[in-house]
Amino acid sequence: MSLRINDIAPNFTANTTHGKIDFHHWIGDQWAILFSHPKDFTPVCTTELGYMAKIEPEFTKRNAKLIGLSVDAVENHEKWAADIEETQGAAVKYPMIGDTDLAVAKLYNMLPAEEEGTHEGRTPATNATVRSVFIIGPDKRIKLTLTYPMTTGRNFDEILRVLDSMQLTAKHKVATPVNWKNGEDVIITTAVSNEEAETKFPGFRTIKPYLRVTKQPV
Repeated sequence: MSLRINDIAPNFTANTTHGKIDFHHWIGDQWAILFSHPKDFTPVCTTELGYMAKIEPEFTKRNAKLIGLSVDAVENHEKWAADIEETQGAAVKYPMIGDTDLAVAKLYNMLPAEEEGTHEGRTPATNATVRSVFIIGPDKRIKLTLTYPMTTGRNFDEILRVLDSMQLTAKHKVATPVNWKNGEDVIITTAVSNEEAETKFPGFRTIKPYLRVTKQPV
């Protein structure tokens, strides 16, 4: 099953470093960032988990929760967390899913549904596609998916930027332009008439009839 933007994020129960969770219940009325890893004790992932631990307060400010996944047992995650804190200077406080039966990786189309076996005997290379990021909204729908190669560390500042854009555009009839950052000008959507724009976005600029720019609304 392929997953697309606006699909309901598949629900699951799983063991994590914070105990057993029901994913949808765990999300509650918040945003969630699920990011996955092919194996514990892998170098690039070590840096990623450490960086997410450092910037977790930024997600908390945005009413968003972090949850990691790795194709290994929870007991391994806890040992790995000690290495992450030692080498990256930040303690992992968000939960980490132990996906030993590959169930979540398959459910989220990161491994083929027909893949056999468990985490035993698998290597990072055989789990190479378990390198995805999903942003899931409070409505439990998938808002973004990204998949990275094993050799390229993910840019989690970009995930924060996208989250800012999503939360802004969910509240106002605007879109964000290329390379937009929080606080910069935004684009009025084409669904808004000029008359409505004059009321909602006084002082907006028309560059083309389909390209109207305004200050970021609050």
